[in-house]
Amino acid sequence: MTPVQERNATAEEAVIVEFKYGLTDLGPLRELEDRLAAAIDGAKAGDYDGDEIATDLTHGFLYLYGPNADRLFGVARPVLESASFMRDAVVRLRFGPPGSREIKVVINPSSWGPR
Repeated sequence: MTPVQERNATAEEAVIVEFKYGLTDLGPLRELEDRLAAAIDGAKAGDYDGDEIATDLTHGFLYLYGPNADRLFGVARPVLESASFMRDAVVRLRFGPPGSREIKVVINPSSWGPR
């Protein structure tokens, strides 16, 4: 078992962030990832596991794992909300291994529609 697989076997809950990117370089994303990893490590809330980003930089995913998805998201949320490209990102909090109950949260949703 690799270190990541071993860690994920014990840290079963997840926070998965799906976002639109659309910038021309990965600099802002890498800066956000560094800040996310530091916040999560500092709070001992879990691990930032990495990203998947489309080759055309239009969209991507961030993966966070830990023993408590609510706590992990509580640490990650202010960092995510600080990045303008995270507006309308859909965050899935998964409470257990794959296939477990999930809830979705939208980061800084755009205001649209009737008020």
